[in-house]
Amino acid sequence: MRLSNSATQQLSNSVTQQLKKMIETDILIIGAGPTGLFAVFEAGLLKLKCHIIDALPQPGGQLSELYPKKPIFDIPGYPEVLAGDLVTNLMEQIKQFQPGFTLNEKAETIDKLDDGTFIVTTNKGTKHHANSIAIAGGLGSFDPRKPLINNIEYYEEKGVEYFVKDPELFRDKNIVIAGGGDSALDWSIFLADVAAKVTLIHRRNEFRGALDSVEKVQEFKKLGLINLITPAEVVQLHGDDHLNAITIDIDGNQQKIETDYFIPLFGLSPKLGAIADWGLEIEKNAIVVNNALDYQTNIPGIYAIGDVNTYPGKLKLILCGFHEATLMCQSIYQRMNPGKKYVLKYTTVSGVDGFDGTRKEAEKAVVKSID
Repeated sequence: MRLSNSATQQLSNSVTQQLKKMIETDILIIGAGPTGLFAVFEAGLLKLKCHIIDALPQPGGQLSELYPKKPIFDIPGYPEVLAGDLVTNLMEQIKQFQPGFTLNEKAETIDKLDDGTFIVTTNKGTKHHANSIAIAGGLGSFDPRKPLINNIEYYEEKGVEYFVKDPELFRDKNIVIAGGGDSALDWSIFLADVAAKVTLIHRRNEFRGALDSVEKVQEFKKLGLINLITPAEVVQLHGDDHLNAITIDIDGNQQKIETDYFIPLFGLSPKLGAIADWGLEIEKNAIVVNNALDYQTNIPGIYAIGDVNTYPGKLKLILCGFHEATLMCQSIYQRMNPGKKYVLKYTTVSGVDGFDGTRKEAEKAVVKSID
């Protein structure tokens, strides 16, 4: 069927109107982990605008969600840096390039337009239009590891929360946190000043977390600010329209506890998710890229950097992701500016001009004779 000129024009106008409603960017980065964040900086040096999608409610990926207080020892220039501090520093580094964020949403579908650009839609319907896609999703999108409790799905958003998205949700409420890692410890400490009562449950007496966090929970227990129950497991949930109690098992003895919220923090399970259906070449749950050139996938305009990709000799290290992000941005610059030569200048020479009007530069050399 051939469309009339008027119908074609209407269709064109419709597409134009849809594009106007979308988030527009040069590079759409899927994944707000360290590699994705550093890509914003490298793109900014090339005057390329970035927007980031992440399934988690805050930037940082695993560093923020799983081990913010764990030290990292192989970041150049940092003999030791806490994971959470590295994220903070990366966010400060890219601030002047004003990246956009779509958080707590997953990239769901992708459409390639006739001009080679892409439209990516999230699971919540947010649409993004970009020249190029950078998949920097670490090991993939993260789903919470759910405890094996009957009908737990029924209570999701009815008292069961797998993330602490807004601490004010728990203001003056009775909450139960389950888990033995950094997230469980840190949120128990933080929410002790927010909730009416915080109960921390772990199936072992030993916790795997930062020493200062373990000691702080011990102190809060003595002060009566945290009710600590170990070793124990939550085995049952109760309530009609909303959770109102849980049953815990303590050495074979069951005890019922009243609560308004149950927050199981057992870590995250990495999955490629919908990205696996985008027609990309996948090998052992990782995206195959051309590491000899620019980390582009088998689909022109779509790149994969960081732990999510694979190639001969691949090392899953943050510093390798930084290197991949740098070369990728150079490739995207050429893709957006075909035939235009980019002259690489060290930031010590050229300085850094932010999109917000700020400028960072080294002090100018002074020409002066010495008596």
